[in-house]
Amino acid sequence: MTSVIFSTRQVRALLVTAMVSSAVGLVLELLLVTEASYLAGDATLATGVVVGSFLASMGLGAWLTQFIADVQRPHQILLNSLLQVELLLCPLCLVGPLGLFLLFSVDGPLWPAIVVVTVFVGVLSGMELPLITRLLETQQSLRQALAQVLALDYLGSLIGALMFPLILLPWLGLLPTAGLLSVVPICCAGCLCLHFPMLQRWRWPTVCLLPLVALIGSLLGPLGNRIEDSFYADPVISRFQSRFQRIVLTRRRGDLRLYLDGDLQFSSIDEYRYHEALVHPAMSSHARPQRILLLGAGDGLALREILRWPEVDRVDLIELDPAMLRLARRHPQLKALNNGVLNDPRVRVHVGDAFALIRQFVEPYDVVIADFPDPDTIPIARLYSVAFYANLLRLLAPGGTIVTQASTPFFTPRVLASIEASLRELSLVTRPYSHTIPSFGPWGFVLAHRSGEFHPFRPLPFEARWLDAAQLDQIFVFPRDFRPSESDPVLPNRLSRPVLVEYQRQINQL
Repeated sequence: MTSVIFSTRQVRALLVTAMVSSAVGLVLELLLVTEASYLAGDATLATGVVVGSFLASMGLGAWLTQFIADVQRPHQILLNSLLQVELLLCPLCLVGPLGLFLLFSVDGPLWPAIVVVTVFVGVLSGMELPLITRLLETQQSLRQALAQVLALDYLGSLIGALMFPLILLPWLGLLPTAGLLSVVPICCAGCLCLHFPMLQRWRWPTVCLLPLVALIGSLLGPLGNRIEDSFYADPVISRFQSRFQRIVLTRRRGDLRLYLDGDLQFSSIDEYRYHEALVHPAMSSHARPQRILLLGAGDGLALREILRWPEVDRVDLIELDPAMLRLARRHPQLKALNNGVLNDPRVRVHVGDAFALIRQFVEPYDVVIADFPDPDTIPIARLYSVAFYANLLRLLAPGGTIVTQASTPFFTPRVLASIEASLRELSLVTRPYSHTIPSFGPWGFVLAHRSGEFHPFRPLPFEARWLDAAQLDQIFVFPRDFRPSESDPVLPNRLSRPVLVEYQRQINQL
């Protein structure tokens, strides 16, 4: 058996490779979770599938390294194996995420492909740490080798976990991030070739491969945009990737449409029917709605309807995503649609998580309007929970009203029923209502108030495009088939048990 003593520089090269590889592996894992959530539309299931498959595959990769051995030349075979792992990660970074986009565009078997890509990435990532540990074990005690490798591995995981949501995703987007990641394993391979003479024969192939990989990686962004365009029926005119969501605007003739993570949020042709139904029943049920709390609705369309009421003195708008607010303020077509209301002096904009921010509010509101996305993930479902509604109730002035959108009751009747049950847990009186929006079909809302404090609907002080006294009466005639069957029990949505995620998943499976 040949004994080889590594220099201090060589040991450092191995440790740096461990840290960088860990960061790349975690970024890849988060990227696949985000892409699977975006394409499949089920963030909770996507997280479970990708994280579970990735961790299990890492264990498989670590187990496989026990069969990599050469009694006569242990260092050379381990170094060559490590180098080959880095080189194999490169095409996976390039082909994997791009392939998922292509498969989705042709309606292929997306979930099996997600699992396959995750397993291959996980196996290779799982092989890196044992290989590096075995190399260092020959130079120092196992205890010291494990301590150093694991410390840098965890540090690399922290770096990757912070870089992806804060820098890579909002600045680059999904596929450009994959393109950048594909270069990193090549650089690690080059670093190993530079420091270890026994890898000399790999130096020129690695040097030649680096610009090729960089070139292909730089094309992933434009290729991804071309593929993404096929997801939408209308031409894409703007696209943005924030740390929270993918924002896409399309337009065909006079129809401007906004999509968040691939889900349609509004069509300019009929958005007024949704926003009039969301805003005006609650506003007209108050004798003098002066202070309004608007949650979500960063596009400014619900705000436009609120400010049509002459009594309104102040509106506090809470929006999670500053990118959505910038789009609503600056994009010419969207700004024309919302009438530039975000610049109205009566509006106070608060950027952040509504669940946390409302705890800081103390002054009462006459009307609270919640316009959150459908509760298909746990972070969103908590904004429909008993605990969240309790905080809203604390801010509700006497005679005040709360209203929330409640998804499509025809396809997901348990969602609306659970929202009602959550509000009733706080002894609120609920009044569900619905009407049809051509772009979405039948849509549901829930209006709630304290017992004995409901004010009869008064006429709108302006002429709306759709809603009038007759329509206001009609929308509260709630169809029987919008209710779940008596044999299908519905629970209130709680932080400790977010049942809305499962209830909402019904529509994702249609």
